[in-house]
Parts: sequence; C-alpha cells; structure tokens
Amino acid sequence: MTELLRTLFVTTPGTSLHLEGDTVRIYHPDKPGRHVLPLLRIEHIVVWNGVDVSDDLIMRSAEDHRGITWMSRNGRFLARVTGNQSGNPLLRLEQTRAYDDPQRRLSIARTIVAGKLQNYRQLLLRAARDLEPPQREEIRAVAATHAESLTAAARASTLTELLGIEGNAARTYFQALPKLTPYAPAGRTRRPPQDAFNCLLSFGYGMLRVATTGALEQAGLDPCIGYLHGVRPGKPSLALDLMEEFRPLLVDRLVLTLFNRKQITSAHTITDPAGGVALTDEGRKFFLNEWSKARERPWLHRELGRDVPAALLPLTQARLLSRHLRGDRPLYTPWIAS
Repeated sequence: MTELLRTLFVTTPGTSLHLEGDTVRIYHPDKPGRHVLPLLRIEHIVVWNGVDVSDDLIMRSAEDHRGITWMSRNGRFLARVTGNQSGNPLLRLEQTRAYDDPQRRLSIARTIVAGKLQNYRQLLLRAARDLEPPQREEIRAVAATHAESLTAAARASTLTELLGIEGNAARTYFQALPKLTPYAPAGRTRRPPQDAFNCLLSFGYGMLRVATTGALEQAGLDPCIGYLHGVRPGKPSLALDLMEEFRPLLVDRLVLTLFNRKQITSAHTITDPAGGVALTDEGRKFFLNEWSKARERPWLHRELGRDVPAALLPLTQARLLSRHLRGDRPLYTPWIAS
C-alpha cells in the first residue's frame, strides 16, 4: 500500500525554505525559533507569491522527484518543478496512440464524463436527504436528469456531442446548488470569481489540479495529453480530465460543508473594485487546513474493494488509466463514490 505523505503548503509572504540535511527548514523573520520538517515525509511542496525556495532545496527535491509548485495569491498555477521525468516512455507512446485513435479517445472520454455525472448524482442525492420535501424533490429531479445524461453520454458518437452533454449537466448541477446552501449563487463564475462560494470552488479546483498533475507524473503519464480536454498549449489536459470525477465530492462537497457550517466568514475573502473575489491570507490558510484534513478521509474504492484516502485517489486512478493504456485492462474505470 502506498504511504500517505504530506503536501507542504506555504502561503505567508516573506517566508523562505531551505535545505538542512534531510529536512526542510522554514524561516520567517517574524516567527522566531527553528522550524524543520523531514523531507522523507513530504511528497509535494506548494508555495505562493512572496515565498522563497532556496536553490539547494529545489535541486534536492528534483533529485528526489518531489514536486514544487508555485501559485499566485488567488490560487492560479504559475510553475512546477519535478526533476527528471519518470516512468516508461512506452507508456507515453501508448497514451499518444490512444489520443490519435478517435474511438479509443472517445471511449476514455465517455468514462471520464460518466464518473463526473455519477458523482454529481451522489452529492445531490446525499444532500437531498437533509432537505424539506419541496426542495428534496427538486434536487432528486436534477439527479434524475443526470441519470438521463449518463445514458446519453454512453451513446455519444462524437466528442463534440459528449462535451455538449457534459456542459449541460454541469450547468444544471450548478444551478441546483443554491438549494443546498443559501451561500451559493445560481451558476458558476470564474476568472475572476464574483462571490465567496465560487472563489473557494476555484481555489479548491486549483489544489485538485496540483494533486492530479503530480499523480499523473508519478504514474509515468504526460499530464498534457488528454482525451476529454484534448491537447491545448499550456494546459495539463489529462490532469483536467482526471479532475472531473473528483470535483463533486472532493472539492464541491468540502466547500458546501464549510459554508453550511458557517465556517467561512467575511475575513476569509476580499472583493476588488472590479467585483472579483479572492481569498485573504487568513482565508487561504483556513481552506488549506480544511483541505489537508479532508485529504485524509478514506473513501471506498469499488474496483479495489477497500478504502483509499482521498489524497491517494488521483494516483490510484492514474495507475488504473496506465494499466488500460498498456492493454492490461479492457476499459478505464472511473472512481465513483459509494
């Protein structure tokens, strides 16, 4: 079983990270004392603008295949260092061959969409249990439309048709979220988000993108050659593909819970003059703490027949996709929550 390692998140401007033997030393002039963490227990390092990483720590992390990711203050991906690419190049050749084969590409894309729609339904049906009868039936009706979308997706004969089905299902889903919490608007806004709810969703998706990209690299796959999202310059399309089945239950569910428990306050977000909403330093630290705790939660994996921590689900699915591409499995099976 793969050991569950930590991701080190460093958000405070003025902080610097240094290599000290087999540890990372965290220094900030306003925080006296010696703060070190063993590198052996750290899988990934994520830092924000204003945080310095020493050259020797970057070199050591690259040597150990420990990723370092730089993010903007609002959670936008800036850069990533991973060291020498690992994995079998023959696997990446098969990944490219599957992309070049329209039917193989469509088959994988269908399963990705199926996983996302099934997990949409899981979230909605679970949440509906706690609602009063009128809203409960409305949410169940939305879940029923997603069941119809699943059937339509399985029959989609082109990628364009499949993307249309997925897009309509996503719009219906986000329009239903205000029935689950009074803090959610009817619809998704981004670049920039126009409200606190969408702000946390975007930030959570950014963290999920970091996790899925790292998982694909660890499995020996190229994060930039996707099937649903295709190949786009500067986009980790396969990471965006793999994220789809995780978005509803690993990010959306967490954000809904934080708002419904009234844990998100006015101190956690700030609105700029143009109406865009971003996390404050306090909000960023709070969400990352909750995100880290949620990553430890075990979820049943039907294919494996056992519980898997949320943090290891992307790697588990990346390995299943690798086995399919190599021909060891007839189909890629998405993760669907039970």
